[in-house]
Amino acid sequence: MRMCPDVISTVELPSGSVNTDGHGYITDQHKWTKDFAEYTAAKEGITLTPAHYEVIDYIRESEEDHGVMPDVRHVLKWISKRDGVNKSGAKEVLYGLFPYGYVKQTIKIAGMKQPRAWSTG
Repeated sequence: MRMCPDVISTVELPSGSVNTDGHGYITDQHKWTKDFAEYTAAKEGITLTPAHYEVIDYIRESEEDHGVMPDVRHVLKWISKRDGVNKSGAKEVLYGLFPYGYVKQTIKIAGMKQPRAWSTG
């Protein structure tokens, strides 16, 4: 569950302004741009590479196709198939790119809204 009230901030980017909540998640995922991804990744200490964007693109396309942000297990399954690795290997890939986790970094950078509740898995 969210632990702090929604405090909305405006972030000015070269591609336009976006609003974020108190944790830095975008409030309107349709306003996501690569500028937002780069800005958010930099705040998280990550320099985005094509490998990061493959995961981000998968998440965004999956959300667009299904209307729901994919759970981490779906992303791990996709990485497993893509890279020919088992679940443990897929976790290594994902957490090698986004070391502080799926909710904390991956979906935030991908422009998904912060989940109201989530598991730590």
